[in-house]
Amino acid sequence: MINIFEVNETNKMIQDDNLDVRTITMGISLLDCIDTDLETVNRKVYDKITSCAKDLVKVGKEIEKDFNIPIVNKRISVTPIAIVGGSACKKPSDFVTLAKTMDEAAKSVGVNLIGGYSALVSKGMTKADEMLIRSIPEALTSTERVCSSVNLASTKTGINMDGVRLMGEILKELSEVSGDRDSVDCMKLVVFCNAPDDNPFMAGAFHGVTEADVVINVGVSGPGVVKRALEQVRGENFEILCETIKKTAFKVTRVGQLVAREASKRLGYPFGIVDLSLAPTPAVGDSVADILCEIGLEYAGAPGTTAALAMLNDQVKKGGVMASSYVGGLSGAFIPVSEDQGMINAAKVGAITLEKLEAMTCVCSVGLDMIAIPGDTKATTISGIIADEMALGMVNQKTTACRLIPVAGKDVGETVEFGGLFGYAPIMPVNKFSCDDFIKREGRIPAPIHSFKN
Repeated sequence: MINIFEVNETNKMIQDDNLDVRTITMGISLLDCIDTDLETVNRKVYDKITSCAKDLVKVGKEIEKDFNIPIVNKRISVTPIAIVGGSACKKPSDFVTLAKTMDEAAKSVGVNLIGGYSALVSKGMTKADEMLIRSIPEALTSTERVCSSVNLASTKTGINMDGVRLMGEILKELSEVSGDRDSVDCMKLVVFCNAPDDNPFMAGAFHGVTEADVVINVGVSGPGVVKRALEQVRGENFEILCETIKKTAFKVTRVGQLVAREASKRLGYPFGIVDLSLAPTPAVGDSVADILCEIGLEYAGAPGTTAALAMLNDQVKKGGVMASSYVGGLSGAFIPVSEDQGMINAAKVGAITLEKLEAMTCVCSVGLDMIAIPGDTKATTISGIIADEMALGMVNQKTTACRLIPVAGKDVGETVEFGGLFGYAPIMPVNKFSCDDFIKREGRIPAPIHSFKN
């Protein structure tokens, strides 16, 4: 039972500490849309999305009003389009038509974003996979709401280095073709190791082939709530610190659980998971970096940062799993640079570097996220950064990702404005030494020995 004290406490978190449900994401399977005729596939995809999600935005707004809980985004994720379009698409431009169909459907039902323009290539690429990947620059620059992801590695399969090399080239191309808009479309593309099938957060959301036909996943976020709670225990020992984070994460997850159950009931589709991810925004007081500072660091990136982040991430997960039997997705702490004012401040003063962020991804829930780098960074260097991040995920049996933004025409010392939830970012320096010969090798890096568990 929820008592009046808990209701008042939740209201205070919403009003004062930026607690919100970041997204209700409807996952939709498009496997029944597969056909050999491209026009038929496009029609089926549009009809399936608009039919299933016709009430998603309306129900989200009703829940906001009824429970006084902000729901920032309503989104859709679909089956990886490389699978859906594989039989009908004969060239990259054919896949672009599917991206445009996704965009039209998203606009029709009023959602903010739609994810799943994706390929899963951790062990190798089919012809369809490669065509979709090569179509990404055109697909993302010709649509508004479509997000793309590519899974390049896993603990069970190793790292597809051919895919890593190709994605460096694709990201570079995407940066250039959207260069007149500060390469903004790079924000809509992410590469993964061990990508989860039920992640509700963009740009990496897709609806895995093991999922039900339609499910409701919810992502809830509250960095400000955690920071406020830690302010009350300044100077206390680690046991009290950890208990405070865990209890706060429990309360935040319960809000997500409530919204997920209610959305599931009203929409008539099963509840999938709650993703408790401390996803920051540029708003003051809504920062993961500020939590690290409250724990005792001068800036995010100072010595001790990785240890503090590991503790934070673990306690968030422990609190979350006590609050819901279906915690999933990524669940933990996000460390995007442009979306977190504390991270932006740390980057400006030089407290945090790309290499330190890479170390932090060993213990957080995502990876190198929303990081602006010089536009003249070579494709092979981008691939090398991606390969490092894939290796961290593969060896540590966790999800890692890269969402890098090579900003055309800009260099270290400049900033780039993305606006809204995406914020702004300083251009961060990249190691100038070459990895060309490493990236040019063909094939894949084998899975680690500890992957053999069956």
